[in-house]
Amino acid sequence: MTSPNIQFIKYLFVCSLLLANILACKIITVGGMVLPAAIILYPLTFLFTDVVAEIEGKKSAGALVMTGFYMSLFMVLVILAGKLHPPAGFWKHQEAYNIILGSTPRIVMASMIAYIISQRHDVWAFHWWKKKTGGRHLWLRNNLSTIVSQLIDSVLFITIAFWGIFPPAVIGMMILSQYLVKIGIALLDTPICYILVRFYGGNREQVQRA
Repeated sequence: MTSPNIQFIKYLFVCSLLLANILACKIITVGGMVLPAAIILYPLTFLFTDVVAEIEGKKSAGALVMTGFYMSLFMVLVILAGKLHPPAGFWKHQEAYNIILGSTPRIVMASMIAYIISQRHDVWAFHWWKKKTGGRHLWLRNNLSTIVSQLIDSVLFITIAFWGIFPPAVIGMMILSQYLVKIGIALLDTPICYILVRFYGGNREQVQRA
């Protein structure tokens, strides 16, 4: 049986993922590093999948990842439909709409490929480490699974989205910058992982283990 409380974490996951896709259009600087604004939110999606994996098991976490994928695809299609529909004659902001929400197909493709591969790896790695540690040391599997998954995500997204647009050296620096910030966030959210698992875990006899 699924704990009613854990649904809130799943809602947060989908909400964070969709908002991250929108925020990615804005470029910010953090400590001299050039990053998409989504860097604030996207790493939290790995925290949420780890919490769901710990409480409900691998199958439930994998289903959540696929739900996020389908919701992202739906969002892209709806935004595209809004972009293609002719604006009212008095509405003069179509260009702004296109800039903010009209991500290029290549950016969207890069995001979707990086997401599905890195998140599925995160779920698999989390449970691989869980078996290796006999279910102990949540902090270890939370961080080790996320550290590798975030590297996969950064490499795939930046390479697919910008290869041929920027020189290889710039691509490398973009990957490194994003990865370092993501890892920093992952390490900082470890205590939050423990808090969420304890708070939303409920009756452990109801947990479905993969």
